[in-house]
This record gives sequence, C-alpha cells and structure tokens, in this order.
Amino acid sequence: MLLLLTSCTNTAPASTSHATPAVKLHGQRFSVEFATDETSRVHGLMMRSALAADHGMLFVFPDTAPRAFWMKNTLIPLDILYFDADRRLVSMQLDVPPCKADPCPTYPSNAAARYVLELSAGTVQRIGARANDELKIDGEVGAVR
Repeated sequence: MLLLLTSCTNTAPASTSHATPAVKLHGQRFSVEFATDETSRVHGLMMRSALAADHGMLFVFPDTAPRAFWMKNTLIPLDILYFDADRRLVSMQLDVPPCKADPCPTYPSNAAARYVLELSAGTVQRIGARANDELKIDGEVGAVR
C-alpha cells in the first residue's frame, strides 16, 4: 500500500516552486543557484572551472547594505551585478578577473544592495544590461539567513 501512495504522490504535477530557479535581466533568462545563507554566500562560485553562458548565482542578503565581493579561489572571470531591495540594478563590476595571489582586491557596489548576481564575464556587454534594469526572479528563494 505504501508503494501505491508513493507512486500517486510522484505522479502529481510539478509546482513552480520545484522548477529550476531562474532570473530575467534585460530580456534574458539565466538559470541560477541561490546563495541565501552565510555559508553559501561565502563559498559562491569558488573552485568552478566553467560557468555556462546562461547560468549564474544569485546572492540574496537579509538586508540592504553596501556590498563588496572578492575573487579568492574563483577560477573564472565574472560580471558582478548589484541590485537594491526593489531589484533595480544599482552597480556593476564587469570582467572581474580571478584572483591569482593574496591579497585579493575587493569589488564594491556603488550603492546599497540586497541582491548580487554573478554571471560569466562579458554577459552584461552581450545583453546590453544597464543601470536601473529590473531583475525578475522565477522560483522560490526560500529562507534568507
């Protein structure tokens, strides 16, 4: 009987909360991983040797504040985009190179941010994103700690 109930449960239609998380920026969709707690935000995209052109990582913070990112142990160049609480693009650091030796430089936002999106370097130029563009989030961010 348990097997039958499990089977029935697995055949239910998938809800949008189980869909692959994604964001839309300047008309382009990117599959993303959410970094919503301190551990995942600190680790970020470290030690990855590649990032697909249509993928990224969205860092979500519990508050809006000045942010600064660094590239320690990050092996790929990135575009780092900072968004305010209304998900408007307020600052960009483009074509940020991997850090080759300590101390690694930091790449700050020019304004307070609550969301930070990391994409492959050159993406902003390719899609034409600019200040005040809105970031749309598809999927459940979940608890932010």
